[in-house]
Amino acid sequence: MLDINNFWPALFLTILAGLSTGIGSIIACFIKRTNTQVLSIALGFSAGVMIYVSFMEILKEANVEMTIFFGENKGAWATALVFFGGIAIV
Repeated sequence: MLDINNFWPALFLTILAGLSTGIGSIIACFIKRTNTQVLSIALGFSAGVMIYVSFMEILKEANVEMTIFFGENKGAWATALVFFGGIAIV
């Protein structure tokens, strides 16, 4: 069943994301010379944002599962410990 309360914000954010991509590509078409330093900074920033979004989705699910397994307090600590331990290993 379609929840109309969530439909309009989701549609707005989807249109905004599409327009942002289009605007970025238009700007790239009008740049005369390729500046590799600016390009590498922009690509690094966008990769960091995507990794952050992915990790936050995984962290939310992990917290739910750890809370079910360990309980409220220990589950939150276990989630944080394993999350940052994984980052340290990588």
